[in-house]
Amino acid sequence: MDDLAENALDAARQENVTRILDAAERLFRHYGYSKTTVADIARDLGMSPANVYRFFSSKVEIHQAICGRMLAASYQQAYDIRHLPISASERLRRYVRGQYTTTVETMLDEQKVHEMVVVAIERDWHVIEKHIDSIQDLLAEVIREGIEAGEFVEQDPTTASRCFGAATMMLCHPIMVAECLTKTNRASVDDLIDFSIRALTK
Repeated sequence: MDDLAENALDAARQENVTRILDAAERLFRHYGYSKTTVADIARDLGMSPANVYRFFSSKVEIHQAICGRMLAASYQQAYDIRHLPISASERLRRYVRGQYTTTVETMLDEQKVHEMVVVAIERDWHVIEKHIDSIQDLLAEVIREGIEAGEFVEQDPTTASRCFGAATMMLCHPIMVAECLTKTNRASVDDLIDFSIRALTK
């Protein structure tokens, strides 16, 4: 098989994968993850379940791929903020605020999406751990630049990144955000962000 034919096959396969994921995400959002079957996805696409299984071995694998796409969008948001020409403190502030807003608007306001995310977290998929590592690496870069600019005190950027992530987790973790959203005895979003950034300066 020549390169042109191989590239055409790869493009066709990717198109099918994208169609399956788009349909699955649409159904998950409408009916919920637990109530949607592979047969439902196949029916929505006008194909047989066997055809879906040519690309994904199970509904779990489809779910993983969708969560991977959502996490990729989250990473891109963090990546874009990391490269803004503003202070390290402001980049950290925008990152946490952006993650919080996304969590509330995308994962909680759309309850069926929240169910999908909760299932992924409970299964502790490697894709989530990989995402956390990638985000911590970005934050460490921002903190390192903040140290070099004199904004933050001298410290290990990797350790500081992990601590900053842990301190602000309740603003980014879907389950924790859901539990704390209506509580009146919790720190406000801005207060917690300010507190966490101040910890880097002392």
